[in-house]
Amino acid sequence: MNTPKAPPPIVTAQGASGSTHIRSFVHRRAHITPSQEQAIAQWLQQWAIRYQNAPLDLSAAFGRAAPTILEIGFGMGETTQQIAQARPGDNFLGVEVFNAGVGALLKRIHDNELGNIRIIQHDAVEVLRDMIRPGSLAGAHIYFPDPWPKKRHHKRRLIQPAFVELLVSRLAPGAYLHCATDWEHYAQQMLAVLSAESGLQNTCADYAPRPDYRPLTKFENRGLRLGHGVWDLIFTRRTPDGVASATEAN
Repeated sequence: MNTPKAPPPIVTAQGASGSTHIRSFVHRRAHITPSQEQAIAQWLQQWAIRYQNAPLDLSAAFGRAAPTILEIGFGMGETTQQIAQARPGDNFLGVEVFNAGVGALLKRIHDNELGNIRIIQHDAVEVLRDMIRPGSLAGAHIYFPDPWPKKRHHKRRLIQPAFVELLVSRLAPGAYLHCATDWEHYAQQMLAVLSAESGLQNTCADYAPRPDYRPLTKFENRGLRLGHGVWDLIFTRRTPDGVASATEAN
């Protein structure tokens, strides 16, 4: 009988590159299932990219040149999988810090034979700053980030002016930024912060209808049945000549 190989080391945001920014996540001892652990052991090296303090060659990472969408905080990967399946012509780079989510998405990639997803298990701010070249992304998804509901924790929310400025610098002209939240106060903060960023233009007067490409998750469906609201925001990066992109025109 073959002796199973030891799983590869899991790359997390701990021990990162000395950054002093306030993190939007806290490492907790979270439950991870045996199937998620097995997925990490078997497929992490195939589908994950190790954090490095150097620009990433996206074409080499995916084995092809295609529009690349960054997803920050993909959770269990349900939405990532469905969007990647529906849009096979796009590349999807998912950034997540928690082992259970990484294992869950790796299993989805394997089970559904998806070749257009890659994972970086690291702090999204440092990934954007160090690995993503300016103007290289066709879009970015930030779905249901931790709302940090207590007022004293609002400083930990991901959508802050400095972060948005960094993210916008990595978007190509005309590329889109799509955020969604089920916390009304956070939605209001998102709208204010994104609207104040000079490099962005809102595609709607304020909040956007949920686009067809973003599927409803089980948790979102449950919240909607209970009467909870969900707010989508879709902005595009302004083009140098100020001409609206196709997304904005629609």
